[in-house]
Amino acid sequence: MPEVLKAPLVVEFPFTRSLGPVQSAFLTGLRECVVLGVRTGDGRVLVPPVEYDPVTAEEIRDLVEVAPTGTVTTWAWNHAPRRGQPLDTPFAWVLVKLDGSDTALLHALDAPGPDAVHTGMRVRVRWAAERSGAITDIACFEPADGKAAEVAEPAGHTGEFEDAVTGIVAHARLDYTYSPGRAQSAYIAALSGRRTVGERCPSCRKVYVPPRGACPTCGVATSEQVEVGPAGTVTTFCIVNIKAKNLDIEVPYVYAHIALDGADLALHGRIGGVPYDQVRMGLRVEPVWTEGGRYPDHYRPTGEPDADYETYKELL
Repeated sequence: MPEVLKAPLVVEFPFTRSLGPVQSAFLTGLRECVVLGVRTGDGRVLVPPVEYDPVTAEEIRDLVEVAPTGTVTTWAWNHAPRRGQPLDTPFAWVLVKLDGSDTALLHALDAPGPDAVHTGMRVRVRWAAERSGAITDIACFEPADGKAAEVAEPAGHTGEFEDAVTGIVAHARLDYTYSPGRAQSAYIAALSGRRTVGERCPSCRKVYVPPRGACPTCGVATSEQVEVGPAGTVTTFCIVNIKAKNLDIEVPYVYAHIALDGADLALHGRIGGVPYDQVRMGLRVEPVWTEGGRYPDHYRPTGEPDADYETYKELL
């Protein structure tokens, strides 16, 4: 039985965004241990607040302080917390309708076990020891018993703060294990021999690289292997001016879609061996391999005349 290929992969990037006046007030409020919602034209209070009424699409700016206590409307137990989640011990994901709000806020509930959680239970905010103006300023919710379960009267904050939070950086990360399947395993195995192999559709006869195991146009399985390239044609490209983290390539550089000879689908690769401002559509290129490399490091010009537009226009 052939070996099943698999590899751990991580997709990670910081997402930076600016904040409008409503989101700015909400996050600044969390920093100051104040929970703010926004009132719609028909009197509903939304938490978390939004800048446009989801029903009427009207702009809404009327900020309202709500209580840090509330009621669980629904929940699910998380028995195995993952990296970056609010708590490192088992907890419940809960939707909490804060007192004074007409909508529910999603967050974590610190509870000893699923038997301790139920719809309708009273909870309160547990504030983080250090706060910066983020949803994580609410460390979690915790059960509220006795007097702590009573509705906390908000002070009626106006939503105006000094040194307001005007932007946030959200660190997005996805950890997963990738298994390429039969078609792409054959493609990867061929690359180890510095060959590029695609698969031909038995219906439309198009050759797809990398192969997918099925034709995306006809929806039928593919199995006929076809070696393509090694040379190809630049169909489209972009000039990269921002240096990527952990990527030792000086900017600017060019990333391009390259239609390998014999393929009916362009793959992407970096263009080297030529000044970035001399890369063009139709440029003929060939792969450059490094010692021990599992795929081409980049593509460089072959010195051939540029390909005629008619020969690759369908691959743009």
